[in-house]
Amino acid sequence: MIIGVVVLILGFIFMTMDNEPYGFGSMGLTVGPVTVMLGFLIQFVALFYKSREKPE
Repeated sequence: MIIGVVVLILGFIFMTMDNEPYGFGSMGLTVGPVTVMLGFLIQFVALFYKSREKPE
């Protein structure tokens, strides 16, 4: 889950790095939101992942 949080923070940082007004550049419209969605996907998988336990 920590990796997902780091990816989310990176996505928001990417969106703020855009030099175009109101975030209409490629960083604000594509790279940042895709990175944020990837972070949420990682969080979703981390929440519902079940580790395999060896039967004894």
